[in-house]
Amino acid sequence: MKIESVVKVMNFHALLRVDSSRKQAEKFFEYEKELNEFADNILNNRNLALDKKVLKTNPKGKPLNIYIANDLGFCGNFNSNVNEVMKKDKDSQKIIIGKKIKSEEKNVLLTISKEEYKERQKEIEDILYDSVKNNKNSEINIIYNHYYNISEMQLVKKKILPIEKAKDKRKLYQEDFIIEGDINHILINIITLYLSYEIKIAQDNSYASENVMRQTITKQSLDKLKEIKEEKTKEQRKITKQKNFKKTLENYTNNMLKEK
Repeated sequence: MKIESVVKVMNFHALLRVDSSRKQAEKFFEYEKELNEFADNILNNRNLALDKKVLKTNPKGKPLNIYIANDLGFCGNFNSNVNEVMKKDKDSQKIIIGKKIKSEEKNVLLTISKEEYKERQKEIEDILYDSVKNNKNSEINIIYNHYYNISEMQLVKKKILPIEKAKDKRKLYQEDFIIEGDINHILINIITLYLSYEIKIAQDNSYASENVMRQTITKQSLDKLKEIKEEKTKEQRKITKQKNFKKTLENYTNNMLKEK
């Protein structure tokens, strides 16, 4: 199959996915704000933080970083930027989502492809649950290419635990809670669920960035292939024209010699 045909197929597939993935990412913008607000009200609440060590992170622990890359080609520096950050993070525990980046480091807890994410999400949740329950990590971050809009995407490192307090000084975090059951167990599960949803949202957001990049780059590649093709056509026409001119000149010279 010709390269141009392959690129056309990739461009077509990316184009089909761009709109749906963009809508999916944008749908989560407001949802993410609400999720963050919900977790903030619990994790930074004074009444809970005074008594429950589960709300604390371990300042002596290593960071836990979740790196989200992609599974497909034609994404420019999509993966290289994520991979560059990962290489510099020598002292962190790692979860890698996306088969285009790999690490042989011992502190990689899990490596899965984006395609496997849905089926293996429970494995990620188990790692998060263990981190929260046993107070293992100093912080938890997600590193991924964030989709803002169709023309703006940026590599970000988003801290999802601990949650920084809101800048609004009117927020005092003094709400009280009536709780039935084992509070530690409830809080661990709430925090794990929050972290899991944050990763899910980032994964979907990253997918939108991935498809926008693929569509842009494959279109640029097609334009370049078209340009090369046109240059070859021009060159071929030039060669043909020169041959025809040479043939005409030879015919004219031969005719002149005959007349003499």
